[in-house]
Amino acid sequence: MKKYSRSAHTAVSELNITPLLDLAFVLLVIFIITTAPIVNDLEMDLPKASKNQKDPKPKVNYVTVDKTGRLFLNRSELQLPALLPALTELRKADEDLNVVLRSDGKAHYKYVVPVLDVLQQAKIGKVNLATEPAN
Repeated sequence: MKKYSRSAHTAVSELNITPLLDLAFVLLVIFIITTAPIVNDLEMDLPKASKNQKDPKPKVNYVTVDKTGRLFLNRSELQLPALLPALTELRKADEDLNVVLRSDGKAHYKYVVPVLDVLQQAKIGKVNLATEPAN
């Protein structure tokens, strides 16, 4: 009878993940320690404010395009070439300028696109499109 011995070089069928778990736990502990605490631990006696006090709303400027292509800036009618200097002056007065573009639903797209181009040229970052809520 022949004696069969197992080879010393067999393939490992299981992956040892213990070092990977150790690394994950070490990283977790480092992230927990280095994260700033959310709770403010300083005791302070803050001043009281009236309940009716509200934050002032930022001034919103409206650019309106009607269905015939007429252009308005805050209820003042003007032509498209005059819009860029007017918006530039408003932006100089208020760096955080808010502009809402209102367009008639029946206005042609060709009237709205040049206005969007002028808003981009004036480097106005906060531009919103006005809509009405659906019923």
